[in-house]
Amino acid sequence: MNNEYSLFIVLKAVQDKMIVKVDKNDVRKRRHKRVRATLSGTKTRPRLNVYKSVSHIYAQIIDDERGVTLASASTIAKGFKVDKKATKVDAAKAVGKQLAENAKKAKVSAVVFDRGGYLYTGRVKALADGAREGGLKF
Repeated sequence: MNNEYSLFIVLKAVQDKMIVKVDKNDVRKRRHKRVRATLSGTKTRPRLNVYKSVSHIYAQIIDDERGVTLASASTIAKGFKVDKKATKVDAAKAVGKQLAENAKKAKVSAVVFDRGGYLYTGRVKALADGAREGGLKF
């Protein structure tokens, strides 16, 4: 009985000192939750939300008061075309421009940018730049 208890203590000590790999998506979700606590879209100024996967990027403009998506665009949307040699950053910029066009159709000109917990660099920045070029203000 004493040996089993000793083995348990040793295993517990080893487990406490193990290096645990941090899940980047969990960190992003926690960061997004903190940002969303203060950020909200209204009818006059809806929220532009960004989500990115390994190979695609998605963006939508949301009125949080009503819980309605006003406009959206993504790299997998029907009718979205980008050059075969284009990078993911180029595709993100094109998604931003497409989203701005869709927002104009929905009579939205100003938004609050919600980067979805992602760092404002690379594809997220390219999408924001594309949306600004398309006429959205934020």
